[in-house]
Amino acid sequence: MSFVQSRHLKGLEQRLAGYLDLIRWNRPAGWLLLLWPTLSALWVAAGGFPGWHLLSVFVLGTILMRSAGCCINDVADREFDLHVKRTAGRPVTSGAVSVKEALAVGAVLALLAFGLVLSTNTITIGMSFAALAVTLAYPYAKRFVSMPQAVLGVAFGMGIPMAFAAVRGAVPTLAWFLFLGNLFWVLAYDTEYAMVDRDDDLALGIKTSAITLGLWDVPAVMLCYLLFIAIWTLSLMQQMKGAIFVIAILAASGQMIWHFELIRRRTREGCFTAFRKNHWLGFAVFAGIAASFAVK
Repeated sequence: MSFVQSRHLKGLEQRLAGYLDLIRWNRPAGWLLLLWPTLSALWVAAGGFPGWHLLSVFVLGTILMRSAGCCINDVADREFDLHVKRTAGRPVTSGAVSVKEALAVGAVLALLAFGLVLSTNTITIGMSFAALAVTLAYPYAKRFVSMPQAVLGVAFGMGIPMAFAAVRGAVPTLAWFLFLGNLFWVLAYDTEYAMVDRDDDLALGIKTSAITLGLWDVPAVMLCYLLFIAIWTLSLMQQMKGAIFVIAILAASGQMIWHFELIRRRTREGCFTAFRKNHWLGFAVFAGIAASFAVK
């Protein structure tokens, strides 16, 4: 291999590494937070295993859309991220990936996700446009909305009604109750995330739930966790009869208590750990749902 070819290959490897960093490929906690409630809804809608087609569509679609959202978010926040300790090294902010490249990667990923949705039905396809609109709006919400985490909650919850639509061709009231419960969960864990950057965000004039809530941040987070657990339990208790679902809810509740211990002192490390471990709470609920249907 010539020197020129070697440099070219190294340049391609560096660019690919930048793209993978852009979509947080080595940090799966983000897309797992979207995946578990979406799969839970898919199992509930189907009354058990939904089949390989829909499972593939929603797993791959979740990963693709979360990755596309990271591209959009990093472009929108590149000036802010430069002044935040935790985000200053992100590829768009650092210049490793250009704005045009990030937007192109995001567009390709979104189109791939849309291609998957096209294999479902008309109502699901229609809802995908609403999901895309909220995804595009969220990065700018922190400039105008005191609780932008609520906008993120809507974006992260769209997989729930879409799952019901894909399975049943309609979105029942149950789906919207699960959507509401999930909204409170997103408010809980994304407020923990916002607590990590509160000092930087205050200096930049960014609006977040952690800033809006002030000293009420920890109580509000715990209340949101309780509302999530309560709404999902009450919504599913008629379908999830038996000990397995109860055990899963207790496991999720135990994690909620652990999160209180992590965030109550409001340290950066504790709050960030709480955020990163939230996907285990979602997994506990999903595992209880899936196992309950499996033993029926």
